[in-house]
Order: sequence, then C-alpha cells, then structure tokens
Amino acid sequence: MFAAVLAVTAYRIAAAGEGWLFDCGVGMLMCAAALLRERDRTAATAVGLAVAAAAALTSKLGHLTGEPGVATSLALMVLGGSAVRTLPPRRAAVIAGAGLAVMALGWLTTTPRPAAHPAPVQFGVLGWIAAIGVGLALRFLDFRRQAAAEMVRRDERLALARELHDVVAHHISGIVVQTQAARIVRRKQPASEALDDALADIERSGTDALDAMSRVVALLRDADDGAATTSGPEQLTELVRRFEVHGPAVHLQMPTGHGPWPPEVTTTVYRVVQESLTNIARHARHARSAAVTITQDQEDITVEITDDAPHSPVRHSPRGGYGLVGMRERVEALGGTLGAGPRPSAGWSVHASLPVPAGDRR
Repeated sequence: MFAAVLAVTAYRIAAAGEGWLFDCGVGMLMCAAALLRERDRTAATAVGLAVAAAAALTSKLGHLTGEPGVATSLALMVLGGSAVRTLPPRRAAVIAGAGLAVMALGWLTTTPRPAAHPAPVQFGVLGWIAAIGVGLALRFLDFRRQAAAEMVRRDERLALARELHDVVAHHISGIVVQTQAARIVRRKQPASEALDDALADIERSGTDALDAMSRVVALLRDADDGAATTSGPEQLTELVRRFEVHGPAVHLQMPTGHGPWPPEVTTTVYRVVQESLTNIARHARHARSAAVTITQDQEDITVEITDDAPHSPVRHSPRGGYGLVGMRERVEALGGTLGAGPRPSAGWSVHASLPVPAGDRR
C-alpha cells in the first residue's frame, strides 16, 4: 500500500512540474519508519515526526512545495495511531502532542491556497487527529479485552483455591491412616520389616501431598477461604447425559486398566470436558454429534473433545474465547498443554494433555 501511495505521489508531483525527488525521498523515509515500527514504536514514531518537521522547514527555506505528500501523511497516521494504542499513557500523550506541533509547523510553512482547493497539509492535520482517535478507541477495546481475560483467570484461580482443601485433605487423610497403622505395627512387632514399609508409604504420601499442593498453588495469587467439591471421572457420564438432553449425542470413551487419578488431575479433566461441551452448546448448534475421548498411557493423560458442526467464523478466532483461557490456566498449572482449533473437514477440536504424576505411574 505504501509503495502504491508513493507511486501516486511521484506521478502527481511530476505532472505538476515540481521537484519530485525531495517529496518522494521524505515519503520513502516516512514509510520505512512506519514499516519498522514493530521493532521500536517510540523510536519509529520519533523518527517519523523528526523527518516531517525537518521536511517542513527545508521546504520553507528552500522554497520547495512546502506541502506533505499523501505518503508522508499516511505514514504519520499509521505511526501515531499505533503509538497511541500500544505505548504507555505518558509516552503516548507526548507523541500525540508532538504530532500536533509538527502538523502546526507544516501548516505555518505552507503557502495558503484558495478555500476551494485545500492544501494537502490540511489532510495531514485531520488525518493525524483521526489516527489519534482511532488509536485511543483501539486502546480502550484492548483494555476491555485484557480485563475480561484477567477476570476469567482470577475466577479460575479462585476455583482452584476452593479445590485446594480437597486435594490436600485427600493426601493428608492417607498419611494419618498410614501413621496409625505404623504405630500398631510398632507395638505388635517392634523389629518388623512391615514398619519400614509403612514409614516408606508415609514418606511417599507426604511427597505426593506436597507435589499436588505445589501444582495447584503455583497458579494462585489470591487467598480464598471457600470450598468446593471435586468432580471425579465417574461424574463424566452424568455430565454427558445432562448435555445430551438439549444437545447432540455424545460418544464418551474412558480409559480402562488404570488406577484412580490424583484429585487435581481428575478435576482438571472434568473441567476441560465441561467447558468444551458448553462451548459446543453455545457455538455449534448445528452439530449432530460430539465425542469425548480420554486415554492414558505411562506418561500422559489425553483428553480430546470434538464435534461435527460446519465451520463458523466465530469459532475461528486465533485468540480463542475466555473459556479457553481458564482451561489453559488449569492444564498448564499441572504441567500440561492445551490446544483448540477447527478440524480439517468440519467441526472443532479441543485437545489437552496432562502428565501422569510420577507417583501414579505404573
């Protein structure tokens, strides 16, 4: 786009019989700064404004056209809007003010034209003001989006905090029972090897409790005194049954031949399935069927939820919905990964992989 605007600018200046080299050179510098803004927005915008100011003074002193080209104005609009949208407030305000000063300088150094033929500098001034307005609007939308995502993360952390009581209680209860058994063994058989085995079990249970608590607490930033029940894998069947009442048929496949999972893993699997089915109900109303497949090997527990709904632009957002934010928080807290996206033919897929805790591997 910048190349096309430069070409149009060069043609317009050449057709008017004016010196095209200066204006095109300024336009090229401005467009280069706009294209390189991702590396350093502050520096790129400062360079652009400095070039514009120098061009205005040079054109006045050298009796040149004295008017910014369309390419220069467009590049300044891109630089200004991008800076106001992304830079810290104080820096963005300085750039907005500096841009207005440069525009005022260009206005003062431009030869007046009849009202019926407004000078290009007027386009530059109005364009700069419009760019600042658009940048502020996008900045506000970005803030709202980030605030909503942070609210989801906070709610998810509070939910994990409520579940922490159940996770720790599960392991500590086992430690208490094993300690009582060790005391009985000691009274009956002081030198028995069974005592060593009981103490080893206590040590292992304590280690598991610390690991489980660390995995959950790693995600928490706020304290919460609530409590919530932990959803086990046996409740997935009931979850699917409730979903099928108002949604498509769901094929549920569960792993067999493995021992029970730790509570924090069980709850995360349940929440991933629950959120995925909720998303199907909201965004895939034309789905005829869905599948929930949970498998386990020696290293990982894999959860995949799919549907066969036709592709929809709403579900193709690369950022993902806020529900995905919460699911990803849970899965990554346990050292796992989560991905979501459209399937090649039709439908949507959510895929989560959770590592099997070392103490639960067989």
